[in-house]
Amino acid sequence: MSGWNEKAVPDQRGRVAVVTGANSGLGYVTARELARKGARVVLACRSEARGSEAADRIVAEVPGAEAQFGRLDLGDLGSVREFAATFPYERLDLLVNNAGVMAMPYGTTVDGFETQFGVNHLGHFALTGLLLPALLDAPDARIVTVSSFMHTLANIDIDDLNSERRYRRWTAYSRSKTANLLFTHELARRLAAAGSGVVATAAHPGYAATNLQTAGPRVEGRRAAERAMELGNRVFAQSAEAGALPSLYAATAPDVRPDSFYGPRLAMWRGAPARSWRAPWTLNDAMGQRLWAASEELTGVVYDQLKP
Repeated sequence: MSGWNEKAVPDQRGRVAVVTGANSGLGYVTARELARKGARVVLACRSEARGSEAADRIVAEVPGAEAQFGRLDLGDLGSVREFAATFPYERLDLLVNNAGVMAMPYGTTVDGFETQFGVNHLGHFALTGLLLPALLDAPDARIVTVSSFMHTLANIDIDDLNSERRYRRWTAYSRSKTANLLFTHELARRLAAAGSGVVATAAHPGYAATNLQTAGPRVEGRRAAERAMELGNRVFAQSAEAGALPSLYAATAPDVRPDSFYGPRLAMWRGAPARSWRAPWTLNDAMGQRLWAASEELTGVVYDQLKP
């Protein structure tokens, strides 16, 4: 694993991949490198203009690449259902749950969920469940959910998943990233119990320079905070290309195991991908099952193929 980079990604010819939030940053790099290795990649993005432009850019950058836009708004369960219903392939080899929002001012999704929990966790929970039949039909399929080292700052509050009692933006973000790991933990358990070969795993980028950091301050017009984030990206962060490596490793490396977690080697911050430390609460079976039950109830998406 030492020194592993995008050149080590195995041949992906014949495989179909979906990458959410692939119009920029980590998602774009992940989609581009999968396409470079021969995968047919669907860039699942909210904006048709930005998603289509990104797909065209991949085709221009990578000779022979197969990349296409698919409209997906993770903050709207109707959009998630439409994406899954119109998915153009019979099987899906790789789903990278990459899209997310970070430290946003309080808001709600179309369906009334707190934005960070709704987009980062519930949207991907619903998408994965709706695409599960296509994943189960593919040999050696994988589901990679992108979390963050920020998950270490907060466990979920199962009695206040939508932060209705008190909202703190960074706490809500950290809880949503814990939810990503609890989802991966319970999904891996259920897949194993069903005798499926689908691998559910997780990754995080460390501190990578993307537009995720500046989106919240920009929405609120907090120019000083936006500039501070931009400075942090320039001085401390690694590139989006480096930040995408753990996701690419989790998605393609032959030694990846279910419920593993990959991130940068050096202090969970930067460097080549390696197995990453995770908070003990992300491996709590009982909490994973409670979050799963709540997520099915909130989204209306039931994983019939993986019923215990």
